[in-house]
Amino acid sequence: MIDKKQVKLAIAPIGWTNDDLPELGGEVTFEQCISEMALAGFQGCEVGNKFPRDVVELKKALSLRDLRIASAWFSSFLTTKPVEETVEAFKKHRDFLHHMGAKVIVVSEQGKSIQGQIDTPLFEKKPIFNEEEWGLLKEGLHRLGDLAVEKGMKIVYHHHMGTGIQTISEIDRLMEETKAEKVSLLYDTGHLVLSGEDHLAILEKYQERIHHVHLKDVRDDVAQRAQKEKWSFLQAVKNGVFTVPGDGMIDFAPVFERLSKNKYEGWIVVEAEQDPAIANPLEYAMKARKYIRSKSGL
Repeated sequence: MIDKKQVKLAIAPIGWTNDDLPELGGEVTFEQCISEMALAGFQGCEVGNKFPRDVVELKKALSLRDLRIASAWFSSFLTTKPVEETVEAFKKHRDFLHHMGAKVIVVSEQGKSIQGQIDTPLFEKKPIFNEEEWGLLKEGLHRLGDLAVEKGMKIVYHHHMGTGIQTISEIDRLMEETKAEKVSLLYDTGHLVLSGEDHLAILEKYQERIHHVHLKDVRDDVAQRAQKEKWSFLQAVKNGVFTVPGDGMIDFAPVFERLSKNKYEGWIVVEAEQDPAIANPLEYAMKARKYIRSKSGL
């Protein structure tokens, strides 16, 4: 069983309002989103596109519902833009999260990414970094890691479909070429499984560097269609390739067993981007909460 003293459970707002596809959940308010998170029994959340960025305002809204901020996504462009552009944006993002009490910063390299391109086939057009880009990425992440440490925080790298760090071999290289004290790893079940990778192998291999967890499930039939019909990442999302734990093809019991065995400390975040008009966010949040409690005791 997961240690409740060491692990807290959050949910991402992307099931209510989608950052990459604003039309999904465009009518859902910030207040509805966080109220339903609390109602479903979660302790925290990540930051979505409708969240106020005024620290006082956001803290008040969350405290009324007994919620905390676990982290928030940051897009780096270390492989395609001058490093200072990413550094300056990162500092503002870091300081915001620090004021909100977060300990980790989710970073994903978006240079050459196709995840936001609606018509680009996800599996056929996946970007590959060349040697120069790998060098820029490594040095840039080390710099961001140093900036995070200044505030007593860590960066957790988010491997992601449609980006240059998606597969096990790419995650392996990233971990080998970066320093553990500067770059940690975010473990995301859904992105690994959709990519055709062994998600448990990554959890086992990098247990000491995993400091943030995203739990999302995958609908196998939709995943097969996405590959066969050459869908983009966003097309796959709109068609429901992801869902909450307990509603798809992944058995999460071994995930919780390994997290418990490895004495994981930090946030576990339910993240399942779906169309809220089809998958009612509160209903699916409650379904995930019930499933996680039954499998982990959390």
